[in-house]
Amino acid sequence: MALAASALMPLNRIPNANRWNKVSSRTSHSINFSLLFEKRGIGFRNGIAAAAAAASPSPVNEDISQKETPQRIYTWPNNKKPKVCILGGGFGGLYTALRLESLIWADDKKPQVLLVDQSERFVFKPMLYELLSGEVDAWEIAPRFSELLANTGIQFFQDRVKMLHPADHLGMNGSTGSCSGGTVVLESGLLIEYDWLVLSLGAGAKLDTVPGAAEFAFPFSTLEDACKVDNKLKELERRKFGKDSLIRVAVVGCGYSGVELAATVSERLQDRGLVQAINVNTTILPTAPPGNREAALKVLSSRKVQLLLGYFVRCIRKESDLEGSAMPTDAGVFPKSLAEHGSEKYILELQPAERGLQSQILEADLVLWTVGSKPPLPQLEPYDKTHELPLNGRGQAETDETLRVKGHPRIFALGDSSALRDMNGRILPATAQVAFQQADFTGWNLWAAINDRPLLPFRFQNLGEMMTLGRNDAALSPSFIEGLTLEGPVGHAARKIAYLIRLPTDEHRLKVGISWLTKSAVDSVASIQSTLSKVLSGS
Repeated sequence: MALAASALMPLNRIPNANRWNKVSSRTSHSINFSLLFEKRGIGFRNGIAAAAAAASPSPVNEDISQKETPQRIYTWPNNKKPKVCILGGGFGGLYTALRLESLIWADDKKPQVLLVDQSERFVFKPMLYELLSGEVDAWEIAPRFSELLANTGIQFFQDRVKMLHPADHLGMNGSTGSCSGGTVVLESGLLIEYDWLVLSLGAGAKLDTVPGAAEFAFPFSTLEDACKVDNKLKELERRKFGKDSLIRVAVVGCGYSGVELAATVSERLQDRGLVQAINVNTTILPTAPPGNREAALKVLSSRKVQLLLGYFVRCIRKESDLEGSAMPTDAGVFPKSLAEHGSEKYILELQPAERGLQSQILEADLVLWTVGSKPPLPQLEPYDKTHELPLNGRGQAETDETLRVKGHPRIFALGDSSALRDMNGRILPATAQVAFQQADFTGWNLWAAINDRPLLPFRFQNLGEMMTLGRNDAALSPSFIEGLTLEGPVGHAARKIAYLIRLPTDEHRLKVGISWLTKSAVDSVASIQSTLSKVLSGS
């Protein structure tokens, strides 16, 4: 059955763009992403109809199937030029789009680029911790896509991905031509036909492995997460103001995210709080350079952060749920303060992961969760094995060395969506540095594929690792100088400069650079005034 097309103009820089955004579903923070595959013997156009029909169980598409209204199909401005759809506007997706925009193209080869993300803002995730310390403003590390893309030809839709229907498995070899690479269906019901697809959907926090984590723990991976944690800390600071009781914060996980959170929160609370960091390993930052680990241990120790190493969290419960009940544990009794506070508290039961340790029970006003991540792509339903994207056990797409999904020459995957392995067979870490570099290669390889040129194999170049440890403290270990670690104010300045250079677009870098210089000048003047005041008062 043929589908009537309802023409939709591109949403970038047009007055009624917000009207379409309002249609989008915004009830979930995670991407609900399922794949529909064409059954054998069904033509491509009929496959689109099948995709629309299969979407009927969702609230968005229910009316479409029941009332048999036409499927809304996105109309590209020029059907003769290549059509590139990028799913996900994080480091991988946005920087791939900007890379495509920066390359030199023949007029008939320059692709039309459509970027889809569930949020209206790009988030520079490595600097979310500075929101808690008040060192940066939200606009600096989370600019709107509409502002970043205002002077480009890249179109942006705020929406969530519902279905993917790839067609490049039907025998197409990835060369340019009129045949489509497949279609994408968004939650709002919009169907997008593409020639080339980029998967960069990112990953969310995984809270379903421990009972109570999803209900009572705060993840820290998005702008919304950071704002919720900041608001919760402000609430606790108001509630505890002038009281003797401490604000107790439990941080689960001592990788980079957990250590950076513990350092930032402990600095913010100072003597008003107690931060306890829990890790299943017997050391923090097990994969970090020794210099970064030593710098972190020194800072955490100076701020009296309690490290509970060799433990895993068995469950998290609300204090009110424990009244009149007993929690089975070898630790003995509940903390004395369990029933002494009027505010709601949470109880964490810890089990030892190493011999010689005893079970413990912790009390916390706030639980921050930094371990585990949701697979960016779900397991596929076995409609037809030949049509599946190859996924590993973590839900990441298996790619070849050019970042193309195996068996799908028109689909690229990078960042959290990719399971690319290094020379030693290990999957590359899901870090911003990897995504930055993969975006450059994905943009170039799309140029090469569209222009029938050889694609380049991706090789990750580890430039080093860095982390924030507070408002004027950080650690940075460059890979090109063995044994060197910049820490303290020097490391902090080097880290901010490195991230300033990596911010998207020249215009945004300029605005943020001026803002940071202004704040630095104000802080310096305030510090000088404070020093002079102390000197004068002492004399």
